[in-house]
Amino acid sequence: MKNPITFMMKKFVTDIREFSTSVSGCSSPAAIMMFADEYRVGLIDVVEKMGYAMSQKTVIVGDFSSPFRYSNCPDAWSVGAALVFAVDRNKPSGIGETQFHAVLSSGLSPVGPTYEAASVLEKSNSIWISASRKGWGQNIDAETIRNQVYEQLGDRNQNRKLYIGVTKKGKCGQEKVGRMTSLAFYEVRRNNRKYFFVSEKGVNLGDTFRFYHLDSTAARSSVTAISSHLRSFNRGSNNTTGGDKQEVFGGLIFSCCGARFFGEPNIDSSPFVDNFPGVTLGGAFCRRVIGRGVLTPYAKESQEQKAMQCRVQARGAVYFIMSYRQRKWN
Repeated sequence: MKNPITFMMKKFVTDIREFSTSVSGCSSPAAIMMFADEYRVGLIDVVEKMGYAMSQKTVIVGDFSSPFRYSNCPDAWSVGAALVFAVDRNKPSGIGETQFHAVLSSGLSPVGPTYEAASVLEKSNSIWISASRKGWGQNIDAETIRNQVYEQLGDRNQNRKLYIGVTKKGKCGQEKVGRMTSLAFYEVRRNNRKYFFVSEKGVNLGDTFRFYHLDSTAARSSVTAISSHLRSFNRGSNNTTGGDKQEVFGGLIFSCCGARFFGEPNIDSSPFVDNFPGVTLGGAFCRRVIGRGVLTPYAKESQEQKAMQCRVQARGAVYFIMSYRQRKWN
């Protein structure tokens, strides 16, 4: 995507879908690894549109916050690039299948009630958002909301960094259309009496959101849950029932936590290392990560919440697991 104004969003998504179709016969690939330069305004909107264009089965991971180069045009500075993994429809029969999985951990906890974006104004360097309580219809001053949030956190000096987690709903996929609820995070830069200021586009009038704060205790609990979830892959590799055998052969971690956040090193990598000792592992530390996977740490109650997909995450990690499923001969 070379045009920093329009980002050529439609062409970007179309190129991915056409490549996947040419290789696999399906317009939604098995996985997409995306790299983006967060200093380009509107990239959350790009990730959002790509997520809705693809099937829910398409795993999407990546780094939202790194300048990068790509081989097709090594001297060009681009907004985003995607590494696409598509199934080979011409592979010989009897050959197993490489599968991709994404699991998300969280370093954020919600605080306060759910709000609704009552107005969204685009200024030169930021987006201004006014809020009302969902179902009330009456606007609440941003200053009042901010004071209430910090009061609940017990932070009289208002030093903690705050984020808003914006919930969106829409259709996803083309061949088999489904419904998806997604969650994207925006850092609250500051506020005046009426408006909150965020730096990226993507919040629309009527979107609902909650405030979130950094929480290392919740992050450790999330890492523990991730480790338990990854343990199921080991059960698949020890299959003795005569079904297909699954073996994890590699993984990547995109993390924006690390030793400073947890207070000690290697916490964010421990779910993979503990469950798959000796298996190749790589990764990157990021300011923010892109992730759409099978498990989200934010939803613990309703069925709708359990189906929620996180797209751009401010604090946490995305675990990209690669496995090979060997088909059993009858």
